[in-house]
Amino acid sequence: MLKLNALPRSIKGKRIIAVDDSIVRGTTSRRIIERLRAAGAKEIHMRISSPPMRFPCFMGVDIGSTKELIASGRTVEQVRERVGADSLEYLSIPGLMRAIGRGTSQEFCRACFDGSYPVPVPQQLEMDKMQFELPLKSDHIPGPPSPLLAKI
Repeated sequence: MLKLNALPRSIKGKRIIAVDDSIVRGTTSRRIIERLRAAGAKEIHMRISSPPMRFPCFMGVDIGSTKELIASGRTVEQVRERVGADSLEYLSIPGLMRAIGRGTSQEFCRACFDGSYPVPVPQQLEMDKMQFELPLKSDHIPGPPSPLLAKI
């Protein structure tokens, strides 16, 4: 799926501000920045309209592991380096609440941003969820198949 078609005649030599709703794994942001650079952008500044997603969501979004999240355990500067932007800024949680315009941060689930889950999450939950995920080809370890995968 083509998310961005960078036109060199419009981008070459310019300073670009790219705005996105979030950075989850970082792969899409990295590809967008690579395309903008290939089109000749002089500078690329990313602005993200959510706080960094640092924690897995067990409330509906299919992200069960901090390993999948580019911002988990990294500073904004480290994320910036990994996606290849010249600068990177996120919306803060207080800024998000001001944008919503009503209520307090205590009234909204913000677990993926700050780890404050609205209900207790068993420590084993992340491991249990990931146990049934199929490994990626790059994660394949030669050997006998898992008894769990044999049933699929």
